[in-house]
Amino acid sequence: MEGLGENVKKLLLAGVGAAATTVEKSKEILDDLVEKGELTVEQGKALNEELKHNIKKTVEENVKNTEKADPVEELDELLEKMTPEQIEALKERLLK
Repeated sequence: MEGLGENVKKLLLAGVGAAATTVEKSKEILDDLVEKGELTVEQGKALNEELKHNIKKTVEENVKNTEKADPVEELDELLEKMTPEQIEALKERLLK
């Protein structure tokens, strides 16, 4: 069961990594648009700040949701995905 917490942690870190990559790529795109004159420097800065704020808010909400996840519900979800053979093997391991 220890693996469940570790998997949630890995998933959370992957989400944070994806958000960081999105911020970096978006900044590059905005910088290119500013360079081409399609956006003013101020517009680019404003869009970049808004994007950072939105991503930060999304990450914080996901962290809170992950922390509040009910372990019983998580276990139920895992059990629903298991085959009858896997459930039987789990029962045997728990009875040992």
